Amino acid sequence: MAEKPVVESFQLDHTKVKAPYVRLIDEEEGPKGDVISNYDLRLVQPNEHAIPTAGLHTIEHTIAVLLRERIPGYIDCSPFGCRTGFHLLAWGRHSTEDVAKALKESLEFIASEATWEDVPGTEITSCGNYRDHSLFSAKQWCRDIVDAGISSDPFERKVV
Repeated sequence: MAEKPVVESFQLDHTKVKAPYVRLIDEEEGPKGDVISNYDLRLVQPNEHAIPTAGLHTIEHTIAVLLRERIPGYIDCSPFGCRTGFHLLAWGRHSTEDVAKALKESLEFIASEATWEDVPGTEITSCGNYRDHSLFSAKQWCRDIVDAGISSDPFERKVV
């Protein structure tokens, strides 16, 4: 019988991390040498907070554009089912400091400047659950996350 694959995030001790933070989960190299990096963008402390679905959904749609503008090789940013943050996939290698700075800038924009027009994909034709958005919730959570400071390390507070 084949060994079961190990899912890295299930090996992480979620009681030891100090959110908000950016953590490099893994770098995978393809057969031609291309590198894809996977990051943990943890916005709130696991098992203490969870961002409500509508607010997280609005953050997701908005940072899909904002992080693309700030991170070369951006591939995708998808929410964790636990609603504490996102997986970010990008081509190449990026320091956690650079990713944390891009995340901070994006969340600052949502918290202080974003209007409904800045949230893409909110129509029935462009979103699978277009009714489940809240810019009000997204702005409040982003303010709280930015105020807490985003660290480039999951275990030691190194706020960018």
